[in-house]
Amino acid sequence: GGNSLHNAAPGRVTDFVKAKGGHTVITKVCFAIPSGIAAVKEIRSVRKWAYETFGDERAIQFTVMATPEDLRVNADYIRMADHFVEVPGGTNNNNFANVDVIVDVAERSGVHAVWAGWGHASENPRLPETLAASKNKIVFIGPPGSAMRSLGDKISSTIVAQYANVPTMPWSGSGISDTATSEQGFLVVPDDVYAKACVTTVEEGLERAEAIGWPVMIKASEGGGGKGIRKVESKDAFSMAFNAVLGEVPGSPVFIMKLAGAARHLEVQVLADQYGNAISLFGRDCSVQRRHQKIIEEAPVTVAPQALAEEMEKAAVRLAKLVGYVSAGTVEWLYSSSDQKFYFLELNPRLQVEHPTTEMVSGVNLPAAQLQIAMGIPLRSIRDIRTLYGKSPHGNSSIDFDFLDPHSGETQRKPSPKGHVVAVRITAENPDAGFKPSSGTLQELNFRSSTNVWGYFSVGTAGGLHEFADSQFGHIFAYGADRSESRKNMVIALKELSIRGDFRTTVEYLIKLLQTDAFEQNAVTTAWLDGLISDKLTAERPETTLAVICGAVAKSHLQAEECAAEFKKGLAKGQVPPKELLKTIYSVEFIYEGMKYSAMMARSSPVTWTMYLNGKGTQVGVRPLADGGLLVLLDGRSHTVYLTEQVGALRLMIDSKTCLIEQENDPTQLRSPSPGKLVRFLVESGDHISSGAAYAEIEVMKMYMALTATEDGIVNFVKQPGATLEPGDIIGILTLDDLSKVKRPIPFSGQLESMGSPTAIGTKPHQRFAYLSEVLNSVLAGYDHQGGVAVTIRELLYVLENSELPY
Repeated sequence: GGNSLHNAAPGRVTDFVKAKGGHTVITKVCFAIPSGIAAVKEIRSVRKWAYETFGDERAIQFTVMATPEDLRVNADYIRMADHFVEVPGGTNNNNFANVDVIVDVAERSGVHAVWAGWGHASENPRLPETLAASKNKIVFIGPPGSAMRSLGDKISSTIVAQYANVPTMPWSGSGISDTATSEQGFLVVPDDVYAKACVTTVEEGLERAEAIGWPVMIKASEGGGGKGIRKVESKDAFSMAFNAVLGEVPGSPVFIMKLAGAARHLEVQVLADQYGNAISLFGRDCSVQRRHQKIIEEAPVTVAPQALAEEMEKAAVRLAKLVGYVSAGTVEWLYSSSDQKFYFLELNPRLQVEHPTTEMVSGVNLPAAQLQIAMGIPLRSIRDIRTLYGKSPHGNSSIDFDFLDPHSGETQRKPSPKGHVVAVRITAENPDAGFKPSSGTLQELNFRSSTNVWGYFSVGTAGGLHEFADSQFGHIFAYGADRSESRKNMVIALKELSIRGDFRTTVEYLIKLLQTDAFEQNAVTTAWLDGLISDKLTAERPETTLAVICGAVAKSHLQAEECAAEFKKGLAKGQVPPKELLKTIYSVEFIYEGMKYSAMMARSSPVTWTMYLNGKGTQVGVRPLADGGLLVLLDGRSHTVYLTEQVGALRLMIDSKTCLIEQENDPTQLRSPSPGKLVRFLVESGDHISSGAAYAEIEVMKMYMALTATEDGIVNFVKQPGATLEPGDIIGILTLDDLSKVKRPIPFSGQLESMGSPTAIGTKPHQRFAYLSEVLNSVLAGYDHQGGVAVTIRELLYVLENSELPY
């Protein structure tokens, strides 16, 4: 890099690089990261290392790129950085995936290096090459462009794997193994060979898919994190899926691969320096996925025999050395438990989101190791690596990483993982709607770390996620002596986690998954979670009676608050508000789990409601909380309720369990379920569509999602492709074939369970007197008591005659 030892200013970092055998001093780093959570993790990891090494956590300065959207939602990484540079907003090609923008910001900021996290630019070989050619010779913290082309690209890496006789799945490049040797002596894949494995049209893709055999995966070589990948079961769905892949990762080469059935997704963490040394830091199991995106990760691998796991690690290291790989990378494998065979899937030329699982079982700070490798420091001189191999932490002596010398075991130890880690991704997705991502603000985030559990988040209370952000905003890791202990630690931590915002999260669903028999017995595959979703597995819901009563209370509370606000608004203007605004009787109607409830709600006191449903009354205590929630008292128990209004429904979180109180929807109106962009229509205006058929695609948080009709009819659209959508926006009108066939909710005609008093009321004379006085004062204040006034007065007179009354 430009800031070599000869040019660098004197200081502790310069002395460190010199002592450790490095060649470049890096004290200023620019982040070009579309994922806020990646920036938060990098800053925390490097600052921890800097304090341990130099006694100054700010020895390395961070400049971050920030979009207007990130600034608007108060993203944590911006506040954590030393300096930020505002860049154009919108989609990634305007900012974090734009090489020219990144290089311009790096040059203007005077940084020594750029770190691209796990965003799209982190896999673009143009970035390291353009940085190296810049005036200041800026260092890229990651592999060189040549290695990125050979192994970082999903297509060329599979060709290299076939050259190295590593098993691969059938794909559009099966049998292609022609490679060339670079001037540095490393393997490269010529462009003409690369092109043979690519698919450029729907017709060509269909031909390759037929040869491979259904089902197949359509994958963008530059995709990742669930983007640019689609499963296709038959040729009828191929065209739509192919176009979705092209749309999610524009300009990326595309290939077709056979879908693995009951396989496990295993991966190996690789770390390589600039001197030809490469090591593995054990494996990870990332088999629990939905939409081909990981949701639960573990380390180390426990499903495969130890000997086979080590064979996968050795194959990963061999591939890294073949192409001259440098820095951290991950080799992904598909593993078949039935015949104990593994197949190469891809190599990610960057850190993975789940890398902290490896850090916890190996003791290696991976972002700090990446930074030191970028400074030219060899693996043998990195403190964490030396500790892992049983060497003196602060020395520079050689390490036989491959144990080629039979006597190496006398001076160093063979690395082995310590304990077990289970990690879960916290995402802004709705598990009850196919994990649909959504954006919005965050009202509360309360995470309680413990000795064995820690986590980090890209946003905090009063922050939020914008429409161009990644849906993942948190990551939690639980450590244990074994898999069972770490799983239990994670469940406890998730049950104590409190997140409230405009969007749903996966927390409750994760708790359910971690407690299934299949997960406990380690019997999951990559298809396991998708199967559960197809079978309509849902997170634990509140008990039905509790949900219905809380739903009725929440809706009537909102009506009462609205009336009170309107009344005060009139008084403030000097007007006489209509007396209807002082009403104490409210009618509520809603649908819960396919059943329609119609209730009358009477406000009996400032803190009490009486719900009348099918002639039966239930008394409920309700007290507003300072944070906007409600404390509901029912049958001698208290429940915390938070409510969020959304399109056509009221979302309730009752004692940390979520349920949806819905309105009766008009099936003739085709509405947008969330904010996003209308990408394209899949049918023409005037066409007939059937129930369940997709009629449009919208882009939500960098993901393409299909909208489907709920009834049969003729559609007419009122929006144009490219339009920005808000929740509830009408996209089209559906003229129904037969109105009588529309599914209507069934009216609830039964009775709810009998409930006692909301709170325990004492029987002593002074306790009865206080209660009865409160009831009558509420009646005098205008609250409703439904004809029980005479009975209350009689009892009060009786109590007043009791000689035990203390006054």
